[in-house]
Amino acid sequence: MTNSAFRVQQIDHVEVFVPDREIAAQWYGRVLGLAKVPGAAAWAEDPAGPLMISSDGGQTMVALFTGAPQGAMKPIGFSRVAFRVDAAAFLTCLRAWEHTGVPDVGVPLRVRDHTTAFSAYFTDPWGNALEVTTYEHEAVRSARGAR
Repeated sequence: MTNSAFRVQQIDHVEVFVPDREIAAQWYGRVLGLAKVPGAAAWAEDPAGPLMISSDGGQTMVALFTGAPQGAMKPIGFSRVAFRVDAAAFLTCLRAWEHTGVPDVGVPLRVRDHTTAFSAYFTDPWGNALEVTTYEHEAVRSARGAR
């Protein structure tokens, strides 16, 4: 039970800074399947506003803002955006990325077995730290041959 006067329903969006919102939206679409949120298109018309992208029609979004990306700077505050996927999508990502590499990234894919989850860590082309995670651990472990 919480002592707060209200309860958060869910995370709405995470802000990511990139040099060019359109190019970033295309990359996030190719690599993670995120698409522009039509209902938020007016915000992107403002050069200082966000271009909203999502995998679930806008229930949870990434807000792309024009600005200096985190890159190699030591972060203050939040340092990574993690996306949850099921085991099948996680394995599909790994098969594609381990053979061809993650498109346009500077940091190699790192896969970690956390015993209850699997995570793949990488960056976008601008150095923003990203993660794809599945909690369907046993299915991934079996498919990967308990590496």
